[in-house]
Amino acid sequence: MTAHRREDRAIVAGLAAVMLVGAAASVGFGAIDFSPGDMASAVWRALFSGDPLTLNQRIFLELRVPRAILGLLVGACLGVGGTLMQALFRNPIVEPGLVGTSSGAALGASLFFVLGAALGFEASVWMLPVAACIGGVVATYLVFALARSGHDGRSSIVLLLLTGLAVNALCLSGIGFLSYIARDPQARSIIYWNLGTLSGGNWTSVGIVGVATAGGTALALFHAKQLNALMIGEDEATALGVNVGRLKWIVLTINVLMVAVATAFTGVISFVGLIVPHILRVVHGSDNRFLIAGSAVLGATLLSVADLVARLSLRPAELPIGIVTSVVGVPVFLSLLRRREYLF
Repeated sequence: MTAHRREDRAIVAGLAAVMLVGAAASVGFGAIDFSPGDMASAVWRALFSGDPLTLNQRIFLELRVPRAILGLLVGACLGVGGTLMQALFRNPIVEPGLVGTSSGAALGASLFFVLGAALGFEASVWMLPVAACIGGVVATYLVFALARSGHDGRSSIVLLLLTGLAVNALCLSGIGFLSYIARDPQARSIIYWNLGTLSGGNWTSVGIVGVATAGGTALALFHAKQLNALMIGEDEATALGVNVGRLKWIVLTINVLMVAVATAFTGVISFVGLIVPHILRVVHGSDNRFLIAGSAVLGATLLSVADLVARLSLRPAELPIGIVTSVVGVPVFLSLLRRREYLF
């Protein structure tokens, strides 16, 4: 193992330690605070004691813990998705929802809020994430279909970029129209969901998002060397034996699956996938093997801390988490743009 790779792993390990501290704080603090003794007692009673759980213990085990874990998983999805899209487009201002996934999911959720009751779907707790996931996949497929051409791979990447911008604008127009015709409770649901929230986290959503996160991250790491080759240009990558067309569709598929599943359970959360790869490039360069692993850990940490801030700011109420990530993300992103030497 080279010294550079050992340094990569040391940095990722350090980030993982910070992530665990952030996750512990996210579990412990909120509308109700839990001490380490409270946490240990709840786990002991659930696993080894036949005594029924108290109300606070049920809140801890059934609401707080799955919410904290879901925040880690969604942050990892968004961080890895941002790294993949920036590497694929060779553009440091690309984010995971560029190809319509996030805006399509938001449109699907908006359709559910406005039309779900009329269609008899409101009774199922699964219909909102299903509608959002379908919306994200359909919007992404529309981008792919409209961007098909007979040009070379580089032109197709440009077409995907421009078509994604157009489809995003179309989805946002649809969301605006649905918000306009919706009744007040429906409109508030659309607005709140589009700002992102982890309040619906449960163990089922943790399992589903966990599979998407683990599988997507593993596949991304498997293709990291090919993405490194792609950074020097498509012709050069082809000369090195990389099937650029195949790599492009694999990376896009990984991003769509991770982002669509994450967005389906949490709503639209901005800036995580955009700024996390930037921060890591400032720390340690542009090797995608490091960036993918580091983005998973740093994205998880960032979203976990943002959720903690969202819950503590107005407790016992809470802010939508998308407000927190935007307030933090915009100045960080603008400061990074001023340091152009770190952008590839």
